[in-house]
Amino acid sequence: MGMGMGVAGGWFMWIFWIVLLVLLVWGLRAAFAGGSSTQAPPAQDDALDVLKRRYASGEIDQAEFEQKKHDLQER
Repeated sequence: MGMGMGVAGGWFMWIFWIVLLVLLVWGLRAAFAGGSSTQAPPAQDDALDVLKRRYASGEIDQAEFEQKKHDLQER
């Protein structure tokens, strides 16, 4: 069986190439999918969070908070 590797040597060669291929595919997917896996939340949720923070910090009063919240939910 060529160079004394026997049956076990052939299997190890197959395993080596399979592992190498899996690592290559995994690396390429990680490199090209890095930006698309984290999507930004919808703008409405961000605006509502900002509004809640402004209300909690006392920057706006309850009437203004309710009006702006209502305006955001209509969109």
